[in-house]
Amino acid sequence: MKPIVAIIGKPNVGKSTFFNYLVGSRISIVQDTPGVTRDRIYAETNWRGRSFTLIDTGGIEPDSEDIILSQMREQANLAISMADVILFLTDIKQGVTASDKEIAVMLKKSGKPIVLVCNKADNFEKDQQEVYEFYNLGIGEPYPISATNAIGIGDVLDKIYESFPAKSENEKEENITKVAIIGKPNVGKSSLINHILGENRAIVSDIAGTTRDAIDTEFENEKGKYTLIDTAGIRRKSKVKESIEKFSIMRTLLAIERADVCLMLIDATEGVTDQDAKIAGEAHEAGKGVIIVVNKWDMLEKETGTLEKYKKEVYDKLKYLSYAPIIFISAKTGQRVHKLFDLINYVAEQNAMRIATSVLNQVINEAIAIVQPPTDKGKRLKIYYGTQASTKPPTFVIFVNNKQLFHFSYERYIVNQIRKEFGLEGTPVRIIVREKNEKDI
Repeated sequence: MKPIVAIIGKPNVGKSTFFNYLVGSRISIVQDTPGVTRDRIYAETNWRGRSFTLIDTGGIEPDSEDIILSQMREQANLAISMADVILFLTDIKQGVTASDKEIAVMLKKSGKPIVLVCNKADNFEKDQQEVYEFYNLGIGEPYPISATNAIGIGDVLDKIYESFPAKSENEKEENITKVAIIGKPNVGKSSLINHILGENRAIVSDIAGTTRDAIDTEFENEKGKYTLIDTAGIRRKSKVKESIEKFSIMRTLLAIERADVCLMLIDATEGVTDQDAKIAGEAHEAGKGVIIVVNKWDMLEKETGTLEKYKKEVYDKLKYLSYAPIIFISAKTGQRVHKLFDLINYVAEQNAMRIATSVLNQVINEAIAIVQPPTDKGKRLKIYYGTQASTKPPTFVIFVNNKQLFHFSYERYIVNQIRKEFGLEGTPVRIIVREKNEKDI
C-alpha cells in the first residue's frame, strides 16, 4: 500500500490550506467535475517519485468549546491508527498552546514518525525566531512554513519522505487489484471475505484502545492478485454520536479512495435503503469501479421473473449507478461468489480504459451528426474536439465555444454514445468542459 500521511492539529491552524496546496491539481479537477460536491478529505499526491495518500482532518472540528479536547483526542487516535507518518500542524503566531501540548503527548505515545510544522510564518525571517518555543513539545525539530505563501514546504516534504517506511512489494507491484467491500453494517461484508479466504479471521486491533475499521488482506487465486479492504460500514446517525460518525464515515471514504473496485453489498431481504444509496453515492463520486452485490439471495422467496424485477428495483433506487453490473450471491452458502473475480477484473479494466483521441473524436462527431448540439437564444453549441485527460475513472475534456450551452442532457447523451461504443461498464465517466475560442482552432 502507498504510505498514508495524516495532517492533525487544532482548528484554524491551516490544515486545509496546506492540504489544498499539496494536492492542488487534484482538487481543481474534482471541483471541475459536474455532480461532485463533497469536500475531499483525502487525496493522492507524490514527492520525489513516491506516491502517498494525504488525509486532511481539517473538516473534523469541535461543535463547541467544551468538547474540543475530546474531539482532538479522537482526531489524534484516528491519525495514529491509520497513518505511517503524522504531520502535526501548529500556529506559530499563537505559540505553543495547552491543546498543542495535549496532542503532542498522545502522538509521542504512538511511536510513529511525527513531523512538527509551524504554520503562518508569513514573515519568514522574523517568524523564524518564534520557532524555538516549539522545541518544548519534545517532538524534535519544528519546521516553520507559510502554507498560504508556499514557503518552507519543500523541507517539510523532504522530512515526510525520509520518514516513510521502506517500499513494500505491494506498492511496487501494479497488477494487484484493490477491492473495497462496502455497505451498511450486518449486510455480510465479513462473511463474504471469510468465504473468499476460507477462514474466520479474528478481529484485528493492533493499537491499544483503537479499532481499525478497515482491514487489508492479501489474496491470490487463479484470476489474479487482490487486496481485500474490509470496512465497518457507515452506521445510522441515530445509533451513534455525530462526532464518532464522522470518523466512521471517514474510514469508509478512505477505503473507497484506496480501492480500484468497490463491491457495494446490499441485503436482498431489505432491498436498497437510503443508507445504501448514500454509501454507493460515495463510491460513484470517488470515480471507482462499482459492482452491486446483492447478498443473502438464498433467503429470498423466488418465483419466475423475481431476479429481473429485483434488478429493476435496484436501478430505480440507484439511478446514478445504471452503469454498474449486478450479481446475486450468498456469502453464507458461497452461491455465485466464485463469479465475482471475473467481474472484478473486467470492471477494473473498464475503469482504467484509455481511448485514442482520434477514435474518441470519431465517436463524438458521429454523435453530433445524429443529434445536433442544442441552441440557446440563437446561439448553437459547437464541439471542437475531445481528448481523454485521465483514467480511473475515464475522464474526457471536451472543448466547446460556450460552456453555458453544453446542457446536462446533451452531456448525458455524449456519455451514452461513448459508453455505447466502448462499453465502460462498471465505471463512472467524467466530462470536463473547456471553452476554446474559434480563433484558437
